[in-house]
Amino acid sequence: MRTILIVGAGQSGLQLALGLLAEDYDVTLVNPDGPEEIRAGRVTSTQCLFGPALRRERRHGLSFWEDRAPEIRGVGLRAAHRDGGAEPVLSWLGRLDEPAASVDQRLKLSAWLELFVRGGGRLVRHRVHPGELAGLAREYDLVVVAAGRRGLAEVFPRDTARSPHDAPQRTLALVYASGAAPHPDGPALSRTAVPGAGEVFSLPVLSLDGPCDALMAEAVPGGPLDRPLPAGADAGDVLEHLLRVVRRHAPWEYERFAGARPADPLASLTGGYAPVVREPVARPGGGAPVLGMADAVVANDPITAQGANMASLAADVYRRAIVDQGTRPFDEAFMRAAFAEYWRRARQVTAWSRVMLSGPPHVWELYRLAARHQATADRFADSFADPSGLIQWFLHPERALEYVDGVLRSEPAGGRSR
Repeated sequence: MRTILIVGAGQSGLQLALGLLAEDYDVTLVNPDGPEEIRAGRVTSTQCLFGPALRRERRHGLSFWEDRAPEIRGVGLRAAHRDGGAEPVLSWLGRLDEPAASVDQRLKLSAWLELFVRGGGRLVRHRVHPGELAGLAREYDLVVVAAGRRGLAEVFPRDTARSPHDAPQRTLALVYASGAAPHPDGPALSRTAVPGAGEVFSLPVLSLDGPCDALMAEAVPGGPLDRPLPAGADAGDVLEHLLRVVRRHAPWEYERFAGARPADPLASLTGGYAPVVREPVARPGGGAPVLGMADAVVANDPITAQGANMASLAADVYRRAIVDQGTRPFDEAFMRAAFAEYWRRARQVTAWSRVMLSGPPHVWELYRLAARHQATADRFADSFADPSGLIQWFLHPERALEYVDGVLRSEPAGGRSR
């Protein structure tokens, strides 16, 4: 039986571990925290999963929360005035073909980790340090590093050609809140774009104590949304900070969250990180190769809500590659081929994230079109489930403007196409 070591128990690491366990591999998972610590810890992200990722979880028997997680039926955009204002200058909602859902990763990952152990997987409670990887790579047939964006990720060399940023492009503040008013357009992933300042997001979430809502600000560093938080800020401090921000820049979100309270004492997260693409293979100490996965080697800004979806995709691609390899060695050629299959799709998300961070004029032309053309709004919404088509109409200015012109030529004179 081939032995696989996976470092990290996030969405990608656990999904891969459970998938390989079901294929009769000998799987060891190394993570500093067990299920109890994960469940009792701080929130980690907003982790909105769209149709394909949710279908993967159903297919592998990992979808335990469908009857409780609020359905997210659309993706909406509101654009604020640059200088504030009670009403948005743009407001529309794109409808999703398949509902999305967000389940607090404290709830999900603790349950998955318990399932892994019950199924015969080996959990080692340990924080792996870079100097240990060389020895581990000699002990196992394959070592996969899925330990997130920091720490062990740095053993994988930065791909400078694919990593134009060396500093965070947004400062993040997130809180899960109970008692928020419903979104007026129904359950949606809602984005408010504040020109030159950043974005405000909200969405329904299933958390530890039941359904609630997430509120997050992505602030341009040094801009109007970027306000310092006190050291050791708790969830109440983060909510208060976000309410001050949205009261000025997105008052429609303030109206929804003004009466809310933190969902629990650890229901907040702050920080930021630089988007980066890394080489997928490292040879610690010049020895046997190890393979990086998901955020460890491709970390995009969360502005496109793709982090957990890309982690799910990476786990699926790597599982298939491992199984298809049969008894052949998991050498560097295998590792680079597995990553190349993942990157074939992940690169679209990396490109999309860069475009959304910069907000070029052609994107605003598309936003304005979506406000009058429902098919464009729906197409944008469904790109969160399948970003591969964005290259045809959204990412490049010329193609975007050709698309806008084509829609406008086809519209009835003076009419709105809904």
